[in-house]
Amino acid sequence: MSYIIGLIVFVADVYAIVKIINSGADTGTKVLWVLLVAILPVIGFIAWYLAGPK
Repeated sequence: MSYIIGLIVFVADVYAIVKIINSGADTGTKVLWVLLVAILPVIGFIAWYLAGPK
């Protein structure tokens, strides 16, 4: 069961990173979001989902 949850988190983080890289934000903002999502996968994804893709 933990394998499935880990896979879901991984897919969500990859999705977020791809969306961040393809966004129109400046480079510094992109780097900070990618680092946040990479270092804190669950919390970073939730923060990006709530605050990022506007």
